[in-house]
Amino acid sequence: MRSPLDDSPRPLATNNGGTAFVGDPSARDTGAQLRLFIDSVKDYAILTLDPGGYIVTWNTGAERIKGYRAEEILGQHFSCFHPPDDVARGKPQQELETVLREGRFEEEGWRLRKDGDRFWANVVITPMRDPQGLLVGFAKVTRDFTERKLAQEQLQQSEERFRLLVSHIQDYAIYMLDPEGRVTTWNAGAERFKQYRAEEILGQHFSRFFPPEDVARGKPWKALQIAANEGHFEEEAWRIRKDGTRFWANVVITAMRDAQDRLMGFAKVTRDFTERKQTQDQRELELLRDAVRARDEFLSVASHELKTPLTPLQLKLTALLRVVENHPAATLPVQRVARDLEVARRQVRKLSDLIEDLLDVSRITMGQLRLERAPMDFSALVREVVARYAPQSAQVGCGVTLDAHTPLEGNWDRARLDQVVTNLLSNALKYGAGKPLHVSVSLDAGRAVLCVRDEGIGIPVDAQPRLFERFVRAVSERNYGGLGLGLFITQQIVEAHGGSVQVRSTPGEGATFTVTLPTGEAS
Repeated sequence: MRSPLDDSPRPLATNNGGTAFVGDPSARDTGAQLRLFIDSVKDYAILTLDPGGYIVTWNTGAERIKGYRAEEILGQHFSCFHPPDDVARGKPQQELETVLREGRFEEEGWRLRKDGDRFWANVVITPMRDPQGLLVGFAKVTRDFTERKLAQEQLQQSEERFRLLVSHIQDYAIYMLDPEGRVTTWNAGAERFKQYRAEEILGQHFSRFFPPEDVARGKPWKALQIAANEGHFEEEAWRIRKDGTRFWANVVITAMRDAQDRLMGFAKVTRDFTERKQTQDQRELELLRDAVRARDEFLSVASHELKTPLTPLQLKLTALLRVVENHPAATLPVQRVARDLEVARRQVRKLSDLIEDLLDVSRITMGQLRLERAPMDFSALVREVVARYAPQSAQVGCGVTLDAHTPLEGNWDRARLDQVVTNLLSNALKYGAGKPLHVSVSLDAGRAVLCVRDEGIGIPVDAQPRLFERFVRAVSERNYGGLGLGLFITQQIVEAHGGSVQVRSTPGEGATFTVTLPTGEAS
């Protein structure tokens, strides 16, 4: 195929599969360098074929990738690298024909190693021609892309599994939007929630899922804008089904961007929370009804409680007025007047306490409960309150045992802690059923502990969790007075000091209230 006049160097196959050159010494040097370069390449199988497709040269990369040594493969037809089914349909010859027709052949496909294993190959075949354009053979470069192929297949399988997963999920509406908000994918959950089949909704703008009033104020577009700017948009709101009915939806929109941060569209996940919304609304309605009922009960009790001290107060004051009117000053019955005045004083004090409780509740509700801390002896305060209630204790037949002899210093609001001790002691006297009371003050792990225990009627189990709420009364108002505010106020004062109050009770066996207070400033 060479012209007899052509004296340019010509390639000559060598025993080791490399390429030698004869003729011009400089050409031989260049050829030797080229052969060394090609032979040292290990990541590419580089070989040459004669015009019939038989192997002429073989490099180290070819040996590594295909498994043949040069002496085993030189002179063999390159079809031995093709799977049998490719050989049967003449694919190797078709490749060479493509090279001759188009000047190049490239593909990715399965090829065989010496041991019969398959590998995924990137194959490029180009023609080799002499200076006169005559075909002298083919150059063939092969790369092993098996790992990339497997990675691609795994990715495709993962994507397919994910697609199947998404398409079959029915508890979530999962679909995609293009950057303008048009629906591009649709899953079974979306069809179940929104009632549209895929062919009905694909390409439509997602604003059709919004109520008309939301569309009128541009809410769909604002949602996309927030998602695009912040990467995420979430809300719970009403949405519209195909039949026009509304459902309460939890909606999450996530912006999707490519590696160059260009907005490619949005992923949208919707859940139907209608039942939860209805349950929540029902619960809120029940709470509202409970609040109204508690308000009505409170107004009833408050009017009764406020009226109770007024009646004897009016009677005593009227009686005193008559005594004064009917007796000269020198003959006034002093003992009777003093007794009636004491009754009137107690009723005024009771009325004042009720009004102060109401004012405290108002302060607490408005966040205006203030503490005026100062160093004080908690034990001394408890002894003082117990002494103050000694007459009432004797009157109801409740003997009080007191263990508060050791001084217990701390930084507290004395007036407010007086309220705490007073409320707990008066409660114990009221519900103690004439049995002994036990009051103690101690220091435990650097904290002051007040314990007030009675042996009375106790507290019903179902009432104990709500005992410290406003207006809650664990007993009948017919048998026991009170607004149901004392324990609520007690807890708020104690917690404002950084402490806690707890109750333990067994119905019929009494109750124990325990107050724990830090001795320093509340954290």
